[in-house]
Amino acid sequence: MKDDLKSLVHIPADSITVAGMLELPANAYGLVLFAHGSGSSRLSARNNHVAAVPRQAGLGTLLIDLLTVEEDRHYQTRFDIDLLARRLDSAVAWLHIQDATAGLPLGLFGASTGAAAALRVAAKRPSELTALVSRGGRPDLAGKDSLAAVRTPCLLIVGGDDHGVIELNQQAYGLLHGEKRLAIVPGATHLFEEPGKLDEVAMLAAHWFEYHFREAGQKAAGREA
Repeated sequence: MKDDLKSLVHIPADSITVAGMLELPANAYGLVLFAHGSGSSRLSARNNHVAAVPRQAGLGTLLIDLLTVEEDRHYQTRFDIDLLARRLDSAVAWLHIQDATAGLPLGLFGASTGAAAALRVAAKRPSELTALVSRGGRPDLAGKDSLAAVRTPCLLIVGGDDHGVIELNQQAYGLLHGEKRLAIVPGATHLFEEPGKLDEVAMLAAHWFEYHFREAGQKAAGREA
């Protein structure tokens, strides 16, 4: 039996090195790469709270910082979707060649602008990603062409009181052609800070990833039989 793995990793991306925390439960059957939004990081209590739930279900997680501390100070850089997507894509490519993660189904979890970056990567890698979740995201920023090209099963989660962002998610949802679901959490605002709301997000996301990872595993087993 494999041992649990927890490791600080460094991923080459553009001209920098992206830092991340990789955690793999023993015998993990899938891995979720978290793409944090503007003003957030791998150390965020919210992000770690959400990531703990899929780990309890036997999934691995990788939380990375797409921006350096200096870059994150600038509003323009936080909303540079091209930059965020390139660095997230570098992380996906890196995971594909690591011994511990190469064979695992991979999903993306994007928050805020990280959701747009995740959708851009999904559009670029239609056969390499198993599932995608957006939390309070700005999927509209991915662009119409990218949204239309996504074939990865997508779950968009939005707070019921996150006015304006709900409408942007509905517009993006209409442009997605693959399997998709729009989940609106009643009484939640943009950051899901209300009691119990972040737990709802974590459970919705974990179930989405669990289902699609297990389905991918069954298909792979059928091909090998």
